[in-house]
Amino acid sequence: MSPAGGISPHSDAAKNAETYHDIKMRIHDRLIELMDLTRLESMPRELFKSEVAKLSEKLLNEEFRDVPLNQGERDRLVREIHDEMRGHGPLEPFLRDPTVNDILVNTFDHIYVERSGKLELTEARFKDNAHLKKIIDRIVNRMGRRVDETTPMVDARLPDGSRVNAIIPPLSIDGPVLSIRKFSKEPLELTDLIKYKSMPVEFGDVLQSIVRGRQNILISGGTGSGKTTLLNCLSRFIPNDERIVTIEDAAELQLKQEHVVRLETRPPNLEGKGEVTQRDLVKNSLRMRPDRIIIGEVRGAEALDMLQAMNTGHDGSLATIHSNSPRDALMRLETMMYMAGFNMTPASLKRYISSAIDIVVQIARLSDGTRKMLSFQEITGMEGEVITMQEIFAFEQHGLTTDGKVRGRFVSRGIRPRFSERLEAKGIKMPGNLFVQRTMLDI
Repeated sequence: MSPAGGISPHSDAAKNAETYHDIKMRIHDRLIELMDLTRLESMPRELFKSEVAKLSEKLLNEEFRDVPLNQGERDRLVREIHDEMRGHGPLEPFLRDPTVNDILVNTFDHIYVERSGKLELTEARFKDNAHLKKIIDRIVNRMGRRVDETTPMVDARLPDGSRVNAIIPPLSIDGPVLSIRKFSKEPLELTDLIKYKSMPVEFGDVLQSIVRGRQNILISGGTGSGKTTLLNCLSRFIPNDERIVTIEDAAELQLKQEHVVRLETRPPNLEGKGEVTQRDLVKNSLRMRPDRIIIGEVRGAEALDMLQAMNTGHDGSLATIHSNSPRDALMRLETMMYMAGFNMTPASLKRYISSAIDIVVQIARLSDGTRKMLSFQEITGMEGEVITMQEIFAFEQHGLTTDGKVRGRFVSRGIRPRFSERLEAKGIKMPGNLFVQRTMLDI
């Protein structure tokens, strides 16, 4: 035992793990020698899997017969060698697991996954940091990017669209760190959010109406709060005959309309040239005759061009922003516009924001891992030098149950929003009692 009472790195369990990984890597190296690598990429997945299984069994029986492995361990070994050669090594089972949302690798021997909003440490591990770096290289090389000492940070994505971030030494002191935010093959719909009690059905009705009524909507929330998920859900209500341009750092949106143009930023090359920013794409999108512009996340100078678009005829635009409250979201927009060199007085700048954005929706991931729409606020104009807002709906948390689940209620504040008249003028009617002050849903 170690002095702290844990398992020593020289314990039998640690030695067995090292032996297992050594055997796996030795068989992997022998397979590379034996297999025709020119046929590797073009070989159908099932045929490749069968070939790997046959050769692995042959090597285990001939060259590694002194290694004491039971049948279950042999099957696992063959499966992991296949993942090593064709997939992403120890991460492959988690990438296939639909219950896993995020995969977080803190150096080679600490792999965490998030399920239902909660992080858990897994038993999976890489052989060493060099093994982890090899898998990172495989991921980023497929995207035509690289990560090394000169460029130790990289953003990329997997073939299914999952977002990947990697950072290596010297910036990451203890070894390579890899973060994967998985891309859902079957994106959630608004009805799913209602079923999971992320919002009551009345919220859903209003959200659907304001998207169809071409209100400019800003979705605010923290990391992992579900901003992109909600943005995807809202995009479903954009009419199919409108031209939509999406702008993202890493393509995540899954729009189902026919007339969609997807744009993605590009980082600079090794010479520091060729970068295409979100601001460049927003400017270019205005020349593409869009009916709606959707920005995956506003984080810089592109905020200026987005607001200009909203103020010059591109109603119904949607965007997300990292922020802890609707008020903070507007303050961040102000900061971004200053970054863009927008030379206006603070009052004029705020007036510009208030005239561009109609609705701010605040969402959050709570302590029990559930995601809730915390606040639905309408921007009503200016009062002096302050942007005025009124909260239409909200979630009020009252405490926790004995098993740690959040208790609270969704309420209507009893305020009829100003946009309801604009929507009715467009033929979109909402029930008269929708905004009556009341509790809509207890959880």
